[in-house]
Amino acid sequence: MKDLSFSTLQELLHAKSGPLTRELLRTPSEFGLGQLPSSQLPDATTNMVCGYCSTGCGLKIHLKDGDAINLSPSGEYPVNRGMACPKGWEALTVLDAPDRATTPLLRGSNGKLQPVDWHRAMEEFVTRMKSVQSQHGPESAAFISTGQMATEEMAYLGALTKFEMGMLHGDGNTRQCMATAVVAYKQAFGFDAPPYTYADFEESDVLVFIGSNLCLAHPILWERVMRNPHDPEIIVIDPRQTETAMNATQHLQVAPKSDLSLLYGIAKILIDNDWIDHEYIDEHTSDFESFKDFVQQFEIDHVAAETGIAVEQIHRFAKTIHSGKRVSFWWTMGVNQSHQGVRTAQAIINLALMTGNIGKPGTGANSITGQCNAMGSRLFSNTTGLLGGHDFTNPEDRTKVADILKINESNIPNENSWAYHEIMEGILKGKIKALWIACTNTAHSWINQNQARDILSRLDFLVVQDIYHSTETAQLADLVLPAAGWAEKEGTFINSERRIGRVKKVRHAPGQALSDFNIFRLITKYWTKDKTSNCGDLFDRWASPEEVFHSLKEISRGTPCDITGIDNYEMLDEAGGIQWPCSEQCDDDNTAGKQLPATERRLFTDGNYYHADQRAKFIFEAPRPLSEPTSDSYPFTLLTGRGSASQWHTQTRTSKSAVLRKLYPNDPFVEISPTDARRLGIQENDLVEVVSQRGSMTAMAFLTHSVSLQQVFIPMHYEETNKLTDSVFDPYSKQPAYKACAVSVRPSQRTS
Repeated sequence: MKDLSFSTLQELLHAKSGPLTRELLRTPSEFGLGQLPSSQLPDATTNMVCGYCSTGCGLKIHLKDGDAINLSPSGEYPVNRGMACPKGWEALTVLDAPDRATTPLLRGSNGKLQPVDWHRAMEEFVTRMKSVQSQHGPESAAFISTGQMATEEMAYLGALTKFEMGMLHGDGNTRQCMATAVVAYKQAFGFDAPPYTYADFEESDVLVFIGSNLCLAHPILWERVMRNPHDPEIIVIDPRQTETAMNATQHLQVAPKSDLSLLYGIAKILIDNDWIDHEYIDEHTSDFESFKDFVQQFEIDHVAAETGIAVEQIHRFAKTIHSGKRVSFWWTMGVNQSHQGVRTAQAIINLALMTGNIGKPGTGANSITGQCNAMGSRLFSNTTGLLGGHDFTNPEDRTKVADILKINESNIPNENSWAYHEIMEGILKGKIKALWIACTNTAHSWINQNQARDILSRLDFLVVQDIYHSTETAQLADLVLPAAGWAEKEGTFINSERRIGRVKKVRHAPGQALSDFNIFRLITKYWTKDKTSNCGDLFDRWASPEEVFHSLKEISRGTPCDITGIDNYEMLDEAGGIQWPCSEQCDDDNTAGKQLPATERRLFTDGNYYHADQRAKFIFEAPRPLSEPTSDSYPFTLLTGRGSASQWHTQTRTSKSAVLRKLYPNDPFVEISPTDARRLGIQENDLVEVVSQRGSMTAMAFLTHSVSLQQVFIPMHYEETNKLTDSVFDPYSKQPAYKACAVSVRPSQRTS
């Protein structure tokens, strides 16, 4: 190993000025951390993708002396075309918050988090992790990752934990948003493969949104819908009259979680009227006849009674699909976060398949992702699947990955990790003793919050790695590792339409905060300083994010997500992002690098899927009732979702912006129908108490007809919301069912 020079350490720790800690400088030759190459930044501007949602907008970063001072939306980037939502405009501002984590924090004997240097933090991390594993076995330590770090950072973390540290169990917060879509696609198509491109928003003549409030959750994509020149029919299936539903030509205001029955009923109408594409079904699908027999039980009167939708409305919906020449189906969390989300997603896929609305412009069964890099997490995080969309349980896949990375195959687990909720249950059962949480806020976002916090408190060692020391989860930690944020590091994100875009370091992280990539490198050096690495020289070779990217390219070779045709990061800049797959012979056998891939590329244009027979499968199952129906004690169904275009998840970042805070209510509110409010003696702006079997919260009453009788809605962003939600999970995706549980509402004894 090469010695670690003083200047290299300064680069690694992003020090703005002054010497590094004496402890870290004392024996630099032990660590051999190579210097990361500096970004080649233009004098005036550089382009990169936004770090908030999965839309993946291009932003133009304005620089002075190489540092970011402002930003504007890129007019050339094929995703947003000069548009940005409020969060994007404020993406740099939130990095300047006073509660940024700037130094490691260690909980002392007095029970308080105290600043320590990196050497002490690393010694504590390694000593306590190894102690737990020594006493309770390697599987007693686990990690929870994220869909918000760069792809290369996720891959490094997954390799470090599973190949080097011996952890078996690790999952990501992508489990909370996209696991349902992943499983639905894998089972139906043979691979996790969203087929569309954003141009389809503008090319459909019928757009169907199921459980998706696109106006608020993905406002730039809604702008793409508004640019559609075909005067499209816009159909929204949602229990609430959301902002998207208000702009629809048809709103089917279904009873909560009755959408699966509705979709089966629509399939029956299409089949009974012979409004299906027989040629496509015969040539490109399997199991249709079984599906045809199955849906015969969904008589329209039964479906109308279950969903609360009039028979005439259901018929109109089916006829609109039949009349459309280019029909696209879109879903987000309203489908994914359900006790039967996978089968609902597959019911959507079934409609696209049986009508031939897939693989062509303006069509598709299209899942819109949540987090900025959830797609990167799905394919390259080494959590739910082996790197590059491979399978931990497949010997051939393990051999391939081991050979490419030049590591011993025995270091790769031959079984799958527990899912997020199983890791939490493992803590409760005493099987998981140490947990490393990186770039997510479990104590706020996990379902049934009171129980989640109790579970985290039972750990022997909790490490939290985040850009703010103030998150609810960081406040519970034994050790806090300060991380750099978006725009303070290098790497790539993959958006909903499979487009890989660049993230660049255009400013320094504050204090001694490190990029997640360099935190992982530092941990690697401390973990292996007294022994030979289990992975040979892998982590020495992975000295920069781009080196990891090149390894991931080779791992992807021959897979549906093949990206071997992407020469380097600069090619991503030149092309305006590149959608996978992009093999070395992509785009009509024009060698990548000599001719850039087309800006917009769909999957399944040839009707061939990723199963061995190249056919898509019709998959179906009888609907199941809500696990927690309403009762006399809890007569309301609680719905949760996006509160405004200016809020993001647990508000860890958006709450730091004064501009964004002005664009949404600071205090929690609950939407309730005026009729229910009048019956309960509740007036507009009264404080009310919302209670479930798990907890309660106080919120301001907002009287609105957007929610139906005996339903209430609370935005997911407020800390208290998940005190109410129930620990129920889809049996296939193991995704939490945040969207529906039983609650009561009563006037609060508190005064405003």
